[in-house]
Amino acid sequence: MGPILLALGLAVLAWVLVVGDLLRRHRPVWHWYVVGYPVTACRVLATWRKVAMLNDLAVSRRPPRGLLGDLVVKGDPLRPVAPRFSFPRATRMGLTVTVRLHAGQTPATYMKAADALVHAWKVHAVRVTSPERGFVLLTATDSDPLERPGLATAPAELLSALIGVLESGGAWVMNLRLVPHWLIAGATRSGKSTLLARLITQLSGQPVALVGIDCKGGMELGLFAERLSALATCRREAVAVLSALVVDMQDRMSACRSAGVRSIWELPDKLRPVPVVVIVDEIAELYLSDGTRESKAEAEQCSTLLLRLAQLGAALGLHLVVAGQRVGSDLGSGVTALRAQLAGRICHRVNDPGTAEMALGDLNKDAVAVAQSITAEERGVAICTGPDGGWSRARSHLTPTEEAVSTARKHAAMTPELPVISHALAVLEGDDK
Repeated sequence: MGPILLALGLAVLAWVLVVGDLLRRHRPVWHWYVVGYPVTACRVLATWRKVAMLNDLAVSRRPPRGLLGDLVVKGDPLRPVAPRFSFPRATRMGLTVTVRLHAGQTPATYMKAADALVHAWKVHAVRVTSPERGFVLLTATDSDPLERPGLATAPAELLSALIGVLESGGAWVMNLRLVPHWLIAGATRSGKSTLLARLITQLSGQPVALVGIDCKGGMELGLFAERLSALATCRREAVAVLSALVVDMQDRMSACRSAGVRSIWELPDKLRPVPVVVIVDEIAELYLSDGTRESKAEAEQCSTLLLRLAQLGAALGLHLVVAGQRVGSDLGSGVTALRAQLAGRICHRVNDPGTAEMALGDLNKDAVAVAQSITAEERGVAICTGPDGGWSRARSHLTPTEEAVSTARKHAAMTPELPVISHALAVLEGDDK
């Protein structure tokens, strides 16, 4: 019986290992809940005290002292006391631990200890946040979902685009109804153009008007011209398009005022104007000047018109998505004023700290540091903000150019006409002749 039982036990063990490997490769979430989470949770509980002591997270209580006649009697020797923490709670591909801070402690101490926690718990990463005073939330992820982002799922909503996956494993969604205007920064070959292609692909099948401004002669956005209601390929055309949009914005204001509502979304469907998403590729081209009077005037016009659309357009269905390799205060004070109106931020790998600071510095200094750590090999990886004001690492879904162009062409029949812009561009063309 002994050899038979041993053989049976080995067969069962082999079967468990095979099934576990299949789960890990094909159903990683199931594998995490069944195997990964229990093991990691035990590891957290077993190592917490030691890790806290070695990384200055524990504090030493003052030993009790007492008087016995004329003698001073000391209590037990000093014993470090680790912070109290909650039982690890499972998430989709990781776990969270809430820690109560000792008096005088700050979250910065835990941020410094994040790498030590990663090694002690044998996880991919540990992120430290402070949801309320006196507590920190440690979020551990078992693996890096950005290595193979795949395609997460998200509910289909108007003006909502599924871009990729967040570091937590959840869907990365740009919802223009929640966050109406976005700033996207990224160096060449960082993934910025791929993200814009993904955004256009997601919006092209929706009843929205897409307006492109690409002052590099339309090299990027010109690929999707069949789905664009208008495309400006130089700054003169950009001034005409933006001016027409401001006129259209005033008409929308009048419609809302006449109906006694505060946004176009409160209007009846028959009276509601089509939402417009303005995509600007390489914002610096609109702000740079060659020193001539005409060039300076055009740059100032672009700055003023973009700022007006950003300040007033959200409730009127006018949305801005502004992208650029270099976004800094050296482009002029207008860029800083515009940045303040663009609540959504996405920062890929950048060539200079100033651009990362401009994109994320007014929101979170930690996000700036993480953005600057993105390497050239991590194409598509970015730091993005969420509707709750927080930030996360994320990676956009790779949409090949051919697929994006094909999708735009497929939905070309859905392209709304914007007569006010068509008229402005026709007048400009007539003036040139």
